[in-house]
Amino acid sequence: MKVILKSDVNKLGKAGSLIDVSDGHARNFLIPKGLAVEATPGKLAEWKAEQARMKAKDEKHHQEALELQKRLQGRAITVEGRAGENGKLFGSITPAQIADALEAQHGLKDFDKRDIKLDETIKQPGNFKFSLKLYPGVQADMTLTVTVANS
Repeated sequence: MKVILKSDVNKLGKAGSLIDVSDGHARNFLIPKGLAVEATPGKLAEWKAEQARMKAKDEKHHQEALELQKRLQGRAITVEGRAGENGKLFGSITPAQIADALEAQHGLKDFDKRDIKLDETIKQPGNFKFSLKLYPGVQADMTLTVTVANS
């Protein structure tokens, strides 16, 4: 029997998937627990329309990410840190500080610090490369300039 999953089911699939399961499993477990609905012609038509809508939305997000990548590629941001007499920073520059600088200097919001990939730990002033994940498979390579705050 073909069913459309309404929620993620371990070892079967994710919500929105069209899968083929045994009649007994569908009638005795999946459908009564509200995990799936039978794939009738009407439900299949709704499912196909929803899949097409989701694909269009996904493509729109991908295009927006490509446009943002063009705008950000090679750009630089500046983060100010406090340093001791020897020039070494107190602590290190974190992805959260970089995310705050992206918002302040380029107006970019909604970036998670986990989307920022640093090649190394930044513990001294200078220029460093980092990448910003914009969408799966789309990233912008940028430069971080670390300066020392005047105490």
